[in-house]
Amino acid sequence: MQVEVVKSKIHRVKVTGADLNYIGSITIDEDLMDAANIIRGEKVQIVNNNNGERLETYAIPGPRGSGELTLNGAAARKVAVGDVLILITYAWMNIEEAKSFNPALVFPNEETNMLN
Repeated sequence: MQVEVVKSKIHRVKVTGADLNYIGSITIDEDLMDAANIIRGEKVQIVNNNNGERLETYAIPGPRGSGELTLNGAAARKVAVGDVLILITYAWMNIEEAKSFNPALVFPNEETNMLN
């Protein structure tokens, strides 16, 4: 049996940009992506603490050390600059592996989106 479990979470990051005219995706500071073990193109669930919106898109790396968190394309309509988000990725694994799996949990500075 396979189960889907949380692979990683970036908890409480602030939106720094919303670019409606970009092709799509979420741009995430590459330092945050590395800390959360998120790879380019990986599906990311986005939970907006400010308005309750939930959506899925894919990750693209932003400049390291920038704190960038930009929603692109249609997703830009679901956020405002300054909104606080939780980013979650999931992975499929067998149930025995899932019982002992520890997700990457990242808690960046809430004002700067930088790693502490």
